[in-house]
Amino acid sequence: MFMKRLLLSAMLIAATVTTFAQGGLKLPSLSPTAKVSQEFATSSIDITYSRPSMRNRKIFGDLVQYGNVWRTGANSATKVKFGEDVEIMGNKVKAGEYALYTIPGKESWEVILNTGTGNWGADGYSKETDVLRFNVKAIRMEGMCQTFTINITDLTYNTCKLELMWERTRLQIPVKALNADAIASSIDKAINHTTIPYFQVANYYNENNTNLNLASEYVTKALEQDPKAFYMWWLKARIEKKLHHNEKAIEAAKKSMETAKGSSFEAEYIHNNTKLINEIQKGEFGTDKKTY
Repeated sequence: MFMKRLLLSAMLIAATVTTFAQGGLKLPSLSPTAKVSQEFATSSIDITYSRPSMRNRKIFGDLVQYGNVWRTGANSATKVKFGEDVEIMGNKVKAGEYALYTIPGKESWEVILNTGTGNWGADGYSKETDVLRFNVKAIRMEGMCQTFTINITDLTYNTCKLELMWERTRLQIPVKALNADAIASSIDKAINHTTIPYFQVANYYNENNTNLNLASEYVTKALEQDPKAFYMWWLKARIEKKLHHNEKAIEAAKKSMETAKGSSFEAEYIHNNTKLINEIQKGEFGTDKKTY
């Protein structure tokens, strides 16, 4: 009788597995997988992780214990891939894929980048394969985040923040792309090309508040090729303002408004250029307020 029951159990298991395989059964997951792919600097940051929810449970200090290594999600290890070399908390991290582990604390968390990308959660984790460890302040949120979330926020040309949120806790990890030399080399090659991207280079210099005299020269050359480009006149106005070339800045702002007339952007460019002219007349200079 025992052997018959054993055989029946084996047959049921086999039948079940076959049904799963042949029927393509897919059931909802309590911690579904998420993929975040964000273009960043001259490459991208890609994150693969599972998203557990609170489901009426206390998370930190209970479900996720303080002082213990956490998989930073659910199921297999959370993975983050940097498409180029970056700097995190003053430390260089080479381009590549890493497992993201954390050790939660009440006031701050220890964040770990580890080479164990094939681990199942914290199983198989070894401190010996750590690439980087650093501490980040735990920020208390007013609202409740029911489902564990990883975002990439506060993007600039070469910086961003890796943001982790769950329950009432948020972490923000600053990331900086180490690509200045590569970009400089790329610009040098582009400037020596037959088709020169003057506007793009001028815009890059302006946004990074560097090489502003060259930026002025390049946007002027771009306008020689397309004198009705109101967005180029707007860029020239901002660059000349930073260089304290007041008359040139006001002239460029007026040209931007004039050439924008009749376009769907007319109201926006009249507003922005009028504001810039008023700032110059009031003696307000410095870097752009990033509102456009």
